[in-house]
Amino acid sequence: MKLYSYAVSSASFRVRIALNLKGLPYEFAGVHLLRSGGEQFAPAFVAVNPQSLVPALVDGDHTLTQSLAIIEYLEETHPEPPLLPKTPAERARVRSLALLIACDIHPLNNLRVLKYLKRALKVEDDARDAWYRHWVNLGFTALEARLAGDPATGRFCHGDVPGLADCCLVPQVFNAQRLKCDLSAMPTIRRLHENCMALEAFRQAAPANQPDAE
Repeated sequence: MKLYSYAVSSASFRVRIALNLKGLPYEFAGVHLLRSGGEQFAPAFVAVNPQSLVPALVDGDHTLTQSLAIIEYLEETHPEPPLLPKTPAERARVRSLALLIACDIHPLNNLRVLKYLKRALKVEDDARDAWYRHWVNLGFTALEARLAGDPATGRFCHGDVPGLADCCLVPQVFNAQRLKCDLSAMPTIRRLHENCMALEAFRQAAPANQPDAE
């Protein structure tokens, strides 16, 4: 397998965690989102993913995009160890937590949105960062309430084994910390993040440990 990835891309980070949790080796293909105007716009990568976004995973004849679709593909093609629980209700809970992060928090503060705010709308850096923190705080407040108030939450987002929701949680916490978001009111999120980062699969996937780390 070949993974097109960028060190600080949270979507790429999710897939790296999933690959590591499943013990799947992969070839690294760096796509620097800032260098030379953005390598994601180079014709060679657009041919891989016309959306010009990372990650993309090439597995044999299959080219897969969108991080959650890639992780679900890995779950179906390499079911052990599982990233989703057994029952439909439990799976729905885990997917709901993952989607809260991947669909409701992340899209509002990813690189292309922040660049549009700055370049097209001429938003000042302080206001742009306030935008970022507002949406992270709104999403994390809801996520904290769901996690803290549900007995299904254990050492990880669901029970005592890391899974799909944790693959999404850790990169979003990394981004929040990088932008100096205040997580003091989110003890459950901080606890789960700490438990995840105690595992080698998460540490190896971290931005600082990637070949294109800066």
